[in-house]
Amino acid sequence: MIVVTGSVTARQETFDDARQLSLEHVHRSRTEPGCISHSVHVDCENPLRLVFIEQWADRAALVAHFAVPASRNFVRALGPLAAGPPMIEIYDATRLEGL
Repeated sequence: MIVVTGSVTARQETFDDARQLSLEHVHRSRTEPGCISHSVHVDCENPLRLVFIEQWADRAALVAHFAVPASRNFVRALGPLAAGPPMIEIYDATRLEGL
């Protein structure tokens, strides 16, 4: 399984637009093959920061997700709404049983 975490901090005046754009992206992404989960959350310590948590079946599913035109359009549209550069980290994860 591939786990992706990411975040972006919006400017005060663009937060509502960034939040709506992010929700649309998350809802669309959930319908893609190989998407196990995809969510966006508001950071409790910084209410202008949106945090993304994603799980993908495998690397091929994530690569396909990044290749979808709507995903690229999301990144392009979110950029001008952000106070700074977004952060993304990608992990190859194995679920541990019995802990």
